[in-house]
Amino acid sequence: MALPVQAGPSEDQHQLRQYYQRLFPQLQLQDYGNGVYAIDVIARSSWLAIEEFPPYQPALEQGQVLFGTAFNNGRHYGDCFERRGIGIAHYYPRWDSQKGAVVTLAQAVNNCRIANRELPLDIFKGSMAELLAYMVFTSRGQPISVVIPDNDPRALLAYQQGKAFYYQRRGQLNFACATCHVQNAGKKLRSEILSAALGHTNSWPTYRLKWGEMGTLQRRFNECLAQIKAPVFPSSSIESNNLEYFLAYMGNGVNITGPSVRK
Repeated sequence: MALPVQAGPSEDQHQLRQYYQRLFPQLQLQDYGNGVYAIDVIARSSWLAIEEFPPYQPALEQGQVLFGTAFNNGRHYGDCFERRGIGIAHYYPRWDSQKGAVVTLAQAVNNCRIANRELPLDIFKGSMAELLAYMVFTSRGQPISVVIPDNDPRALLAYQQGKAFYYQRRGQLNFACATCHVQNAGKKLRSEILSAALGHTNSWPTYRLKWGEMGTLQRRFNECLAQIKAPVFPSSSIESNNLEYFLAYMGNGVNITGPSVRK
């Protein structure tokens, strides 16, 4: 199932949800915020047991400390965001009309640091993942609410570029993102069941058992690209940001569940 090339965002969203409703009639919209654990009943029981003492808890606590620590000039992260950065993660990524580009939450954090004469953070892990864990946690239970402005054709173009990336085959294995998460969602790849694309942005940053640490969504993007032997993208690339924009819009209405644990 591929979304029509010329379809608009709302039509894309409707068609994708109808597809998954036919594929997984037992699932409700909010179930998709749990990723593959909404599909794999056996893995779900192990995941729920892990969540009783979540391994992301230290990162979450450290993120709260980092968020509240002043920069060298005395200002704070909260000074850069509306609502002082609390309970806003579900509105990201956002279209910035002045920059003419998609801005992810990680990028907004780094923009804040740069504006306060601090060095940017690695957006893939470490302190960035900890900061995002805290900011995302303050939006837990809130529905993804990503907007594509009607009055700015550049925003629609960014969305369409993210969509095109998702369905374009690449790498030596000739896979697209949709090959796994749309066409083969619910099927096994080696020993793992493949998750659905719907709700894919809702649980990040995530403590991946494979990594043994917290990581961000764009780190996962690059890992997938490397696995299919395709070029990876640099920090906050246009391609990665637009892909995140497309995926987040597809997940509108699914509640934030991050930070979380994944295999």
